[in-house]
Amino acid sequence: MSTADLDDDASDAVIDLLETTESVLTELQDAAERHETITAQINDTGHDAVVETADAYRRATGLLDRYIDSATGTGDFQAYVEFQDKFLGCVEELPDDLPAREAFETAADRLDSRRLSKGDFASAREDLTPAKKYIEQLESYNQTTDAVKTARRNVTLHRREINNVIDTHDEALAFADVDFDVPVEQLLDPIEAYNDQLTSEFDEFVATASAAAVIDFLEYTDSFPLVPFQSPPPDLRRFARESPDASESIPTLLKFASYSGSKLDHYATDPALLQTTVAVHQTFLERLDADPLMIERPPPTAGTLRQFTGEAISVLGRFASEKTIAHLRTIRDQSYHDTYNRLRTALRAQTELDADERERLRTGIMADERDALVDARDRLTKALRQTQSYIE
Repeated sequence: MSTADLDDDASDAVIDLLETTESVLTELQDAAERHETITAQINDTGHDAVVETADAYRRATGLLDRYIDSATGTGDFQAYVEFQDKFLGCVEELPDDLPAREAFETAADRLDSRRLSKGDFASAREDLTPAKKYIEQLESYNQTTDAVKTARRNVTLHRREINNVIDTHDEALAFADVDFDVPVEQLLDPIEAYNDQLTSEFDEFVATASAAAVIDFLEYTDSFPLVPFQSPPPDLRRFARESPDASESIPTLLKFASYSGSKLDHYATDPALLQTTVAVHQTFLERLDADPLMIERPPPTAGTLRQFTGEAISVLGRFASEKTIAHLRTIRDQSYHDTYNRLRTALRAQTELDADERERLRTGIMADERDALVDARDRLTKALRQTQSYIE
């Protein structure tokens, strides 16, 4: 399915992805065709012969560059003899069937003279022009190989992006049969009541209880992996057990920690320990909140919710009211009803899909988008498979 086959109400993001698919495929196809052309040219001559001719051209022009000043005119006779010996020797060593060998022989004949000028050197370079194309072929081969690699990388990255969008569509399409009109408030209202009550009571607990009591609470939660409070650092644990100042609340201790040494002496029993412990872990203490005990929206699966509730009730018993615990039990009890999964799925759909996504899901456009994306992914995969040998 192409972009033209999609409904006009299809997602702009999907249309952009499909258009980009055409762009990266064209880029790869063009690079591959250029690579095939130059590869065929090299193969017609023979890869080893092309490389050998290119090397001979480099050696010959290298000698011309090196000796153009010293071996010309009435300059250094020794340099002149040395140049002729090297250049003529270079040509004589070339295989008889080397491509463009005649170009090297023509240049050698021109330079086999009792006296050489810079004009002779320039003419010899022109004589070698037929051999220059083999260097150009190798350079073109390397350039087209790099172009294929770059294009393949773009295709690979684009295919990864399309994969991610297909996954997102699959998640949305799982809601295809959801009834968006079901009364999710039956599930949502108890969750919000519990979370609100929990947050209020936990904040009060941290604000008014002794630091020792809060640290002890956090240590206690280490035994409940489904209630993932961050474990208190070892030095804070020691402070809570050993320092008389741990009887103060955490907000009070944080205020004390901001005092100067002389002022703190009037408030703390062990000022040094308070500053080296509480002040160091100020961020940890300030960030304490009830998040590990809260129920997310949408809630987890029925089985996970029941497991969480069992641990959470034990933890809540350390600071929360019976009203808060009752809210949690109400939520847990709903997980045993046949309607729980239906309400949870509807709530998930409402939470995870916006209005446009729900409409595209209802009309079938989202399913068409997925089909088009899968087709695009298949074409990208095929193109990568077909050009794999170009970079090996």
